[in-house]
Amino acid sequence: MQCAIEWDNTNGMLFIAQTDSGYRITMDSALDSHQHLAASPMELLLSGAGGCAASNVVVILKHNQQDISRCLVNITAEMNSTHPKVFTHIHFHFTVIGKALEAHIVNRAVKRAHDKYCSAIAMLEKTATISYSVSIEETHS
Repeated sequence: MQCAIEWDNTNGMLFIAQTDSGYRITMDSALDSHQHLAASPMELLLSGAGGCAASNVVVILKHNQQDISRCLVNITAEMNSTHPKVFTHIHFHFTVIGKALEAHIVNRAVKRAHDKYCSAIAMLEKTATISYSVSIEETHS
């Protein structure tokens, strides 16, 4: 895997990443919070971990023939106040929505995503305490 990062010197601290798969991602490292033109690199790191975990949960639930219609993840994180400003605590709250979902299967899917399959979480847990919670909602249609 590779990527290339280029500074857009016409827009403060805006950077463009070109991924190995051909996508462009814009990020902003502006220290002045009202100058941001894009998500920060740390926001993208946290978002990537959420996407990694959620995709694993969905795959596991589909494999277990659960009728899932939505999977949402809300993440809260704390960081060191001094450099390096690494994540120290991260909490993932999963809301899984579907028809006749079996709670034990949903809970096991989230646990396995966190404990075994999500590579991003495996890296982040080197500096952060990781926790998660789960809500299950029944669809009405």
